Amino acid sequence: MSIINHFIFFPERELAGSPADVGLRYEDAWFPAADNEQLHGWWVPGQRAETVLWFHGNAGNISHRLEPLKLLHDKVGPNVLLVGYRGYGQSSGRASEAGLYADARGALAYVRSRGEVDRERVVYFGQSLGSAVAIELATRRSPRGLIIETPFTSMQEMAAGILPGPLTYLVPRRFDNLDRIPKIRCPMLFIHGDRDEVVPYEQGRRLFDAAHAPKTFVTIAGARHNDAFLVDTDRYFDAVRQFLDSLAGASS
Repeated sequence: MSIINHFIFFPERELAGSPADVGLRYEDAWFPAADNEQLHGWWVPGQRAETVLWFHGNAGNISHRLEPLKLLHDKVGPNVLLVGYRGYGQSSGRASEAGLYADARGALAYVRSRGEVDRERVVYFGQSLGSAVAIELATRRSPRGLIIETPFTSMQEMAAGILPGPLTYLVPRRFDNLDRIPKIRCPMLFIHGDRDEVVPYEQGRRLFDAAHAPKTFVTIAGARHNDAFLVDTDRYFDAVRQFLDSLAGASS
């Protein structure tokens, strides 16, 4: 694994629990990435027609998203596939930028293969690093809608806030969301805490400004990088529910 990959990815192999621990009915989902790496995720059925393809942030694994998964199910109710990237949890392989993009394509193919899924109502949801995965996938296959939480402009700009100036240019312009976001033509919901200590709030605003309408930006006042869904639970999940409602009312 390269030094840069070590800087970006923080996977954990051991699962800390399952959706059953928070009272959710679920299936273990096993499916190939686009390059045939074997991936594991969780399929959680909901009560709505929409299916959310969930790409999480860079640390831990899918088992560290049980609390927001439970709240999403209870307060909004879509079907959800929570995707385990390569090198994370029970998925094979090692994480890389190209690898995560291949994981996303494989996850979409799996979701579309399920008989209960309405293929016209698949929504991508990316958090932090996962925002880049969702954005890249949306440039290849447009979803019904795109939700991105705490998104960054590019990995190089993220590095600029950590490394001394001259070293920033040693980091390639990877995960380039700012370049890709104008290429997407679907409704978008942006969520960002205004006290985010990892991804500057201003980066989320810049991405929003570069995106095409229809689009909505929701600020969670006082939220940091990982706690927006807890700091203002009602505002967070009301925004997601209203966004899905707007997609249900839109023409295909």
